[in-house]
Amino acid sequence: MNGKLRIALLAGGNSSEREIALQSAAQIAAALDGGKYDVTVIDLHHRDWHYTAPDGRQWQVDKNDFSLTVEGRKTVFDYALIVIHGTPGEDGMLQGYLEMMGIPFSSCSMTSSVITFDKISTKRAVRDCGVNLAREIFVRRGDRIDPEKVAAELGLPLFVKPNASGSSFGVTRVTSAAEILAAVEAAFAESEEVLIEECIRGREMGCGVMVAGGREYLFPITEIVSRNAFFDFEAKYTAGCSDEITPADIAPEVKAELNRMTLAAYRACRCRGIVRVDFIVTPEGRPYLIEINSIPGMSGGSIVPKQVRAAGMTLGEVYDLIIADTYRIKEQGA
Repeated sequence: MNGKLRIALLAGGNSSEREIALQSAAQIAAALDGGKYDVTVIDLHHRDWHYTAPDGRQWQVDKNDFSLTVEGRKTVFDYALIVIHGTPGEDGMLQGYLEMMGIPFSSCSMTSSVITFDKISTKRAVRDCGVNLAREIFVRRGDRIDPEKVAAELGLPLFVKPNASGSSFGVTRVTSAAEILAAVEAAFAESEEVLIEECIRGREMGCGVMVAGGREYLFPITEIVSRNAFFDFEAKYTAGCSDEITPADIAPEVKAELNRMTLAAYRACRCRGIVRVDFIVTPEGRPYLIEINSIPGMSGGSIVPKQVRAAGMTLGEVYDLIIADTYRIKEQGA
């Protein structure tokens, strides 16, 4: 790299998680080393990809060459740092554009993002690598559902969740068969497909992981204690609605098993960069995978930044490693 690397920090997005993504981007922009990087925050919202200048004027990205022209001065970006939770940043759409344009970027590849954003695809990808999974019924729009049969097969309570969504939008904890159809409709508001899953009772754990420069980084595990029925959007992003204990007070053998499954899921889904893998650990100490977050929250209240600090690192150091690793892929022609 000659001079500063010109980075487009891609934020916002089209999903219900848009505001959280903007908060995450602000925190990452503040953490990046201005001596190494020339960072421009770009807000993506459908076809509107813009930079907001200090005077409030907005300038559009030219998607033909991934460039920005401000006051006649054109910048062609070298690198994209994606901080978009949900579509189009976490579901593979943006990665597909960047791969087509030959622009290196910070997150999982398009293929990996598609797998990790789609809950049933995630389960199929990790099923044979020693990761425990809750039983599920997969529902497409138009499928007939017998609530009594579902309750008999999976037991109560159970969870109804969008197959492709984040931050627990559209997720319902169901305690009776009579609630199932309404919960399925709520999930369809967020996704075209729905998962109905058995409820695994236990403690929720968030496990941050990164592989960069040939080294594995398993961050201190966080226990999430929600004051709501489960770790929903309110519990995730409203102060006082959950306790997040880092490092989690768990037995060494449970920690080892969580670390093993976290890496197994990361590798099975061919992840890249920093990822958070969430589990429920039963009272017997048996972890069950909930989901993989390929672009985890990085806002002030998010879990991974707390884990990074607990590991004795800074977000700036973490992104230095990610940028060096993923930019090297471009330099090597991979």
